Amino acid sequence: MDMSTHNLAVVILAAGKGTRMRSSLPKVMHKVGGVPMLGAVQETSAQLGARTMVVVIGPEMEHVRAYAQKQQPGCAVVVQETQQGTGDAVKYALPALEGFSGTVMVLYGDTPLLELETLKRLQDVLEADAKNAVAVLGFTPEDPAEYGRLVQDDTGALKAIVEYKDADAATRQIRFCNSGVMAFKGDLLPELLAALKNNNAKGEYYLTDCVEHAIAKGYRCQVAESPEDEVLGINSRDQLAEAEALLQKRLRLRAMQNGATLISPETTFLSRDTKLGRDVVIHPFVVIGAGVTIEDEAEIKSYSHLENARVGRGASVGPFARLRPGADVGAEAKIGNFVEIKKATVKRGAKISHLTYIGDAEVGEEANIGAGTVTCNYDGYQKYKTVIGNGAFIGSNSSLVAPVTVGEGAIVGAGSTIRRDVPPHAIAHDQKGQIEKPEAARKFKEEKTKAS
Repeated sequence: MDMSTHNLAVVILAAGKGTRMRSSLPKVMHKVGGVPMLGAVQETSAQLGARTMVVVIGPEMEHVRAYAQKQQPGCAVVVQETQQGTGDAVKYALPALEGFSGTVMVLYGDTPLLELETLKRLQDVLEADAKNAVAVLGFTPEDPAEYGRLVQDDTGALKAIVEYKDADAATRQIRFCNSGVMAFKGDLLPELLAALKNNNAKGEYYLTDCVEHAIAKGYRCQVAESPEDEVLGINSRDQLAEAEALLQKRLRLRAMQNGATLISPETTFLSRDTKLGRDVVIHPFVVIGAGVTIEDEAEIKSYSHLENARVGRGASVGPFARLRPGADVGAEAKIGNFVEIKKATVKRGAKISHLTYIGDAEVGEEANIGAGTVTCNYDGYQKYKTVIGNGAFIGSNSSLVAPVTVGEGAIVGAGSTIRRDVPPHAIAHDQKGQIEKPEAARKFKEEKTKAS
């Protein structure tokens, strides 16, 4: 592949151990909005149009490599063997960028809230002038605290990045701060990295020092601005929770702007990839995990949980329903309270109103599934499929032992255990008749009363 034909490459730094997370899971694999942080950054990079993507990981992070390459096939993953700073990390990416002369953007796997438009601005600022070598993403926080300050000249160009500990009183008054996100002219990046020194307190190679070296070589450096909440880096569990809250607020607002009704937005939890149609109504206390599509005019009632599922147009789900991975609910179907659906297709107009488990199954159009019905899909070793035909009626408290088919228009009597296929339009039950013992209840109560 001739990378020189592509305009944008992205390097994602993801080698941090995240010790403050106090977790056996690498920091970038912790989820925000139902997606690992690294995956969110990769997704945004792909939307930005990056044709070359390089993820820099640390040693013994092979599962991070596998995830990154699964998310974006063709993504290069390199290992930073000795972690000596951000500049050192980007050096490890250079072999994967050989011959590339477009824009190289450096992002962080623990900064998952950056928006597409913000990164476009950063790219546009760099590419606006051939004399630009570097562009830095800055932000203006409520409390600048000990962030590095971005010092600009009268034209707005970047003169220097000054770390707080090195800043004098006047520089500390600057509120425009460094996010760490940077973009470079790809053909200049190798020489800028080669000029980095580690003569600092930490003995590390800082990527931000590229600004100083670029200016010394006669190039210009520029800045673009980001909202503060987009550049939140996540290093601890409390910051993870803060990022989740920020993202949820963003996702809810977009859902409502696109025509969905969230009756109690603050109690509705969405995922980054949630797809909601127009006139969808979501009641309070609904949790929507990854991979969910809810089509126009569907209604999700309170205390329902959905994950990797589809809800068709005008369908109703809940309250207290659970749609597990592979659930596909057709248009106008009804999934009622305390119903669980797993790896099953429920076709148009079918009704599963309460207290039912449907797994590894197909439920036909306009079928009616009575309360307490269970598809017995697992024998301890394998899963088997249940097929319920169009217009079939399954009586309450029935067990359908898969593999089994209940034909179109058939009726299964309440309380039955069905082990063999039921022909279309037949009635099936396994009851031997009702047994009655006259006066037995009276005698039972008298005996119990005497015993007490």
